[in-house]
Amino acid sequence: MPHPIISEFDIIFAGGGSTACVVAGRLAALDPSLTILILEGGQHTLNQAAHVQPCKFPRHLAPTSTTMTFNVGNPSPRLNGRAPIVPCAHCVGGGSSVNAMCYTRGPASDFDDWGAEGWESKNLFPLMKKLETYEVQPDRPTHGYGGPIKVSPGGCKLGTIFEEFIHVGTTYHKRQYAEDTDDLQTCNTYSMRRYIGATGRRSDAAHHYVYNQAHNANLQIWVGKRVKRVIFQDKRAVGVEFTSDPVSCPDADQSPSIVKASKLVVISTGAFGSPAILERSGIGAEALLKRCNIKQLVDLPGVGENYQDHNLVFTPYFAAKGTVTMDPLYLGEESDVVVQKNLAQWKIDGKSLIAQNGSDAKIKWRPDDDELKAMGPAFQPRWKEFFQDRPDKPVALFSLCAGGGGYSRILPRGSYMAANYFTLYPVSAGSVHIKLDENGQEGIDFNAGFLDDPSDIVPLIFGYKKLREIIRRMSSYRGEVPMGHPHFPQGSAAVCGETTGPVDLNAPDIIYTAEDDDAIDRYLREHVQTTWHSLGTCAMKPRADQGVIDARLNVYGVTNLKVADMSIAPINVGTNTYWTALLIGEKAAMIIADELGIGSQSSWKIPQSRL
Repeated sequence: MPHPIISEFDIIFAGGGSTACVVAGRLAALDPSLTILILEGGQHTLNQAAHVQPCKFPRHLAPTSTTMTFNVGNPSPRLNGRAPIVPCAHCVGGGSSVNAMCYTRGPASDFDDWGAEGWESKNLFPLMKKLETYEVQPDRPTHGYGGPIKVSPGGCKLGTIFEEFIHVGTTYHKRQYAEDTDDLQTCNTYSMRRYIGATGRRSDAAHHYVYNQAHNANLQIWVGKRVKRVIFQDKRAVGVEFTSDPVSCPDADQSPSIVKASKLVVISTGAFGSPAILERSGIGAEALLKRCNIKQLVDLPGVGENYQDHNLVFTPYFAAKGTVTMDPLYLGEESDVVVQKNLAQWKIDGKSLIAQNGSDAKIKWRPDDDELKAMGPAFQPRWKEFFQDRPDKPVALFSLCAGGGGYSRILPRGSYMAANYFTLYPVSAGSVHIKLDENGQEGIDFNAGFLDDPSDIVPLIFGYKKLREIIRRMSSYRGEVPMGHPHFPQGSAAVCGETTGPVDLNAPDIIYTAEDDDAIDRYLREHVQTTWHSLGTCAMKPRADQGVIDARLNVYGVTNLKVADMSIAPINVGTNTYWTALLIGEKAAMIIADELGIGSQSSWKIPQSRL
């Protein structure tokens, strides 16, 4: 039965992504009498195959996808004139409904480095445990066993390809293996990972925090609604103005509507959406607002600044014929025989390749002395300034994809695997702002900042070389897919192509010439991309330091307005950011509950999902 339309709520969330679902779900469970509205531009994800079947996540990145917004950056000379494209989620559950489900947790010290009162790791640790049910191993002291998000190996093991990767990593690469490297401090150790419950379904914030409270008429989700701005009385947030979303509801009336909030407005539309709402509401830098014909309410020049991400590269390889990979599932039509077979099994017990994300093995990598020397002098200042005395901070995350990765859509049918590597603490930062085009239409002025700092490309160069050495020692290796590798000079020992099998474990490494290194540099600048980990544009920092919110998530200069999403992170985090978004949500719920006086921590319960 549809819930009645309400024109005023206690709390309004502008955005229905991962963090918003956590906060709204926690508050609704704590006090069901609270009237809570989530306004989401995208559509529902409830029990939809594209969102609950793990193998289908790559489809959200298709150019025609409406579950993603594709933010086009300004061309950058550091990317050889290329304009980077950074997708962000556009559906209920946000990134948790479309991401690759890779479970990693960063070092606890990341939060201590934020320097925000109440956000220190010792204060967040109970919430880190509270949000998860860790189904991998029992009795791990840093993990939780009763939370909404299920962490496990899922319902399906994918052949031997990941065992091969880890075997070479622990022998040739001389690193150890551990079942749990997500204990908030371990790095430089190989391990397995995932964010999939034992039922073989995606473990997302939408299903496990809000959809399981559908019985509560006071918790409402309005989809296809794009929040334009916050409505103020004096400087008190009292509601929001919204329209039908032009992407998810192209034929709907675009005239604006207003809904009121009696207690609080929470902006939660991510690193792109949250600063845009603030700027359209008159909160931001004076010159920018003037150019956009917006009357300034609060001078906050930090809005939209401090954009950060992780820098990712996919590099494809041929795999031996018969190697079990995910490409048939990533791309196959529903009528495909392989898809049908796996789907039938998944519907019975969740134990088929449908339950796979294709990325089970990883290492949070730090260079040893020899590797650091091989990286050359350009990275030394950054190493000494940031990494050297922080042994829990990895430089990059190396992993293997059982498929063609970003090349799956353009490669002919076959067996492929891909090296994935991304830097975790790049120096470079960018910005995200609104702008008006020559016709007065709103657009985006987005500088990604990728590779602007010269030190940022160095770990990627090393990552290409090291992962190539690891993969060419795997039993399944059958060569490099040339279109996805650097174009090395003819006659170079590094020239790529198909081959008949792996090299010996003790074979010498490829020796790269200066020309080869130039080819790798060009390749990386032409191929490096987002890791879909955008953050930082509404930073939780002192106002004088270009901060946008305080440690209680309040926007400076106004009242009854908070921001809660990855945009609040003042500096980067050494992890896939889904976990951090969930943690921010748990902390935000705690803050808001405290301010509303609606319960103690011990009384916080989320209904157990029956999904």
